[in-house]
Amino acid sequence: MWIDSHCHLNHSRFEGTAPEDIIADFKENQINGCVTISCRISDEFPEILKIAQKHDNVWCTIGTHPHDAGAPKEQAVTCEDIIHKANADPNIVGIGESGLDYYYDYAPRDLQEASFRKHIRACKETDLPLVVHARDADDDIAKILQEEAEEGTLKGVIHCFSSGEALAMAALNIGFYISFSGIVTFKNATALQDIAKKVPAGKILIETDAPFLAPAPYRGQTNKPSYVKHTGEFLADLRGEDVKTFARQTTENFYTLFNKAKPA
Repeated sequence: MWIDSHCHLNHSRFEGTAPEDIIADFKENQINGCVTISCRISDEFPEILKIAQKHDNVWCTIGTHPHDAGAPKEQAVTCEDIIHKANADPNIVGIGESGLDYYYDYAPRDLQEASFRKHIRACKETDLPLVVHARDADDDIAKILQEEAEEGTLKGVIHCFSSGEALAMAALNIGFYISFSGIVTFKNATALQDIAKKVPAGKILIETDAPFLAPAPYRGQTNKPSYVKHTGEFLADLRGEDVKTFARQTTENFYTLFNKAKPA
């Protein structure tokens, strides 16, 4: 049984497919659960929370994506707001996704950093894991995480990992997990595959980031949580591990990091 540690069940790219149908599909395919991720607290989060509240083994996060860090309504959300909401509901198991994205630069970099540090403070206060988005910002992500980890306990995951080995090692050194998406199954992802071989068994997670980044053999199609098993099976083979053992390990890792998540 696999768990999809990162997806977006409410995303418009699902083209009218209801979250209930996506959830039914992954349960039929022996996927044990998923976390649906918040990108905007001001307008999207309530919908995400309702999905998690309605379905067993579906949890959610609360957070502002770096793309939206410059939006006035997201800037108005305080650290205290995040803490209060996160503590108020057992279905909220993490904070994020938050981080830095210098590839698109949809938000000014100073506002991305301010939002990132705000989410980190909320993680420390709630003891919830941070879900980190990192794209073309390896050095600054590593610097901020190292600074913040020195000032207090911080746990989390670099989601949809596609960065360099230096960021992977920096994250692992402060106790973070590394989560791999369908990108790792792509033929041209040899550098990423080399990193995936080096991540300790107790620190690896798998995800879809659905509806994006469908793994082989579905590359280019709309991704969905039930496809997480293809990424899991690929990684097990890549690492020379038994598939059932790897599935069990990644599931145990999930519940260790997202320890507020309680399976039904």
